[in-house]
Amino acid sequence: MLLDILKYPDPFLKTRAEKVARIDDAVKSLINNMVETMYHAKGIGLAATQVGVAKRVAILDVPTDEERKERGKHLLPLINPEIILSEGTVVYEEGCLSIPGFTADVTRASMVVIRTLDLEGQVREITAEGLFAIALQHEIDHLDGILFIDRLSRLKREMMKRKIRKSIEAEDKAL
Repeated sequence: MLLDILKYPDPFLKTRAEKVARIDDAVKSLINNMVETMYHAKGIGLAATQVGVAKRVAILDVPTDEERKERGKHLLPLINPEIILSEGTVVYEEGCLSIPGFTADVTRASMVVIRTLDLEGQVREITAEGLFAIALQHEIDHLDGILFIDRLSRLKREMMKRKIRKSIEAEDKAL
């Protein structure tokens, strides 16, 4: 089932998600619906808070350039993910399904190790670099109520918010 992706400035996007206590059918159904929604929107990641659910659940599918056509090959559900180690810095142009049409250069750790639960409730540690590391940090930020624009300098953030507001106003006038 396709879910509605919340759009900035929806205040729910600033919600800090709660840990999942039990991986039951409801959590698995949420993940399945999020996967369908993410692929439909042509995204590589989606957090539960982006679909109005305050649970620490996210999904990622970060293919390599050669594998762009093979959706699902790297599908990774994340339950209660947390970053346990980060090293280095990298600047990467990020976008977001909740802020469509806008991108900005964001500074993040170049390497991260995360701890998460899989669908069977087993603890997994995952080491990531490159786009995979960026996407993990981006989705975990969503679960903490942080958007990529919150990672920008104050000046750049205010400029971006102004552009987004103008875009929303233009859309409203067109309706």
